[in-house]
Amino acid sequence: MSLGFRCCIAVLTCAWLASSPAVAQRAGRTAAIAWRPLVPRQGSLVLIGVETRETDSVAAVRGELAGEPLHFELINGWFRAVGGVPLAASARVTARIVIERAGGARDTLTRRLPVGPRRTGSERLRTDPRFLQPPESLLPRIEIERALVRALKRRAHDAPRRWRAPFVRPRPGPVTSGFGTARIFNGRLHSRHLGVDFDGAVGDSVLATNRGVVAYAGELYYSGTTVFIDHGAGLLSGYLHLSSVLVAAGDSVAPGQLIGRVGASGRVTGPHLHWLASYGEVNVDPVDLLDIDPAAPFTPR
Repeated sequence: MSLGFRCCIAVLTCAWLASSPAVAQRAGRTAAIAWRPLVPRQGSLVLIGVETRETDSVAAVRGELAGEPLHFELINGWFRAVGGVPLAASARVTARIVIERAGGARDTLTRRLPVGPRRTGSERLRTDPRFLQPPESLLPRIEIERALVRALKRRAHDAPRRWRAPFVRPRPGPVTSGFGTARIFNGRLHSRHLGVDFDGAVGDSVLATNRGVVAYAGELYYSGTTVFIDHGAGLLSGYLHLSSVLVAAGDSVAPGQLIGRVGASGRVTGPHLHWLASYGEVNVDPVDLLDIDPAAPFTPR
């Protein structure tokens, strides 16, 4: 990722022998783990890199961050993967990486990445009370839809990375509400904002932010008319509260393609686009997508 991120590199192996928490050595082989940014914030994307001295002998690199799989690719001499830091993460989040070598040997590396706080404000909003206390008859529908969205997020791990070009904004309009903001609906603290809102009038264009496959296009109770795009390698983007959709589930889309129009469906206070992103089931700030660069250099501190 570019993001103007600094990165951190620690030479690690499966055996911890050095006194320094940043450096360990093992006879024969060493591996370096790096990440960008140096201190990812709560609810952010992070790029993780693994460099080994015997790249040709590596059969695969696997791993997980915050319980979600990491999908490594060899780019410019580093095995690289995008991951997500949970919004609720505390001071550190654990990355576990397994280097599988030809012949069956394995190196298991563990690193605790520091996590910085996400400082956000709050906003007071008014909405239809039925979205705060839904009728009991609608609760089964809401639970089914929540399970559907969780399944879409998990399935984003099933396909390799589908995008190569940079991500683009879904709308040119100004951002009216940022990621992580505390939301006080009808005078009561209700939730944190898990996306970014763009200003817009009903009928304004909504664009796909990158190449992917439409995983869902339809109606959901809270988000109204909704489109989810599966970008592969764990990444999913969502476009909520639309007035209409111009794609269907299973369609392939390109970056900047028109996929729908701004609306005021679902739980809203007025017309706008709610744009979201997730890495697996970890909600992340979608603005981070705009600066992803899997080939970004890792520079030692």
